[in-house]
Amino acid sequence: MRMHGERLRALAGAVLVVGAAVACGGPGDGGGSATVTAAAPTKGTATGTSTGTHASPTAPAPRFDAEIGLPDGRRVGMAYVEGRGLVERHRDADTGVWSAPRVVYATATDRCQSLTLKVFDGTTVAVIADWGDYCYDGEPPMESLAAVGTVDLTRWDTKLTRNFDGWSKVAPAGGSGDLVFTRSSTEWLTRLRWSGTEGFAEVEEIRR
Repeated sequence: MRMHGERLRALAGAVLVVGAAVACGGPGDGGGSATVTAAAPTKGTATGTSTGTHASPTAPAPRFDAEIGLPDGRRVGMAYVEGRGLVERHRDADTGVWSAPRVVYATATDRCQSLTLKVFDGTTVAVIADWGDYCYDGEPPMESLAAVGTVDLTRWDTKLTRNFDGWSKVAPAGGSGDLVFTRSSTEWLTRLRWSGTEGFAEVEEIRR
């Protein structure tokens, strides 16, 4: 009888252990519902969905690596997103709604430090962005992007230059409405012209 009682007590303890394991189970293992809290996005991560839907005007503002305002009240933001590339969103001046994230240039290469946005003629946004192995630590870029968005910012012209030190600046081309991306050295001027009617031309190397 004593041994029978000990067996009963051991059996009851085993049932309690099994019950505790079930009660503490995670999602998908029969342990009931679980609440998942998403971590806040880190630098270089664009928030929002990628399904083409628009964010609510009351939603938190997205986080960007660079953001700029247009004279008509719109805003444009861009971010280096790891494993995806350069992602763009723009905010409507009237509704305050941010567009869904759009990949302007896709790459899995590591980002560089700088990202340049400039506005010309009130409706044209020019972008300079770079990627490369160890580029964030100071190594030269392997992928250098010049990009231009116009009017409603739903279309972006892009020009990629590989194994290049990257564009230093972008400026208007003498009142023509064209833009010129440049990089200067003591011996060379590297130049890339963009036209609203023809897009990007070929990269030029001009000896000084």
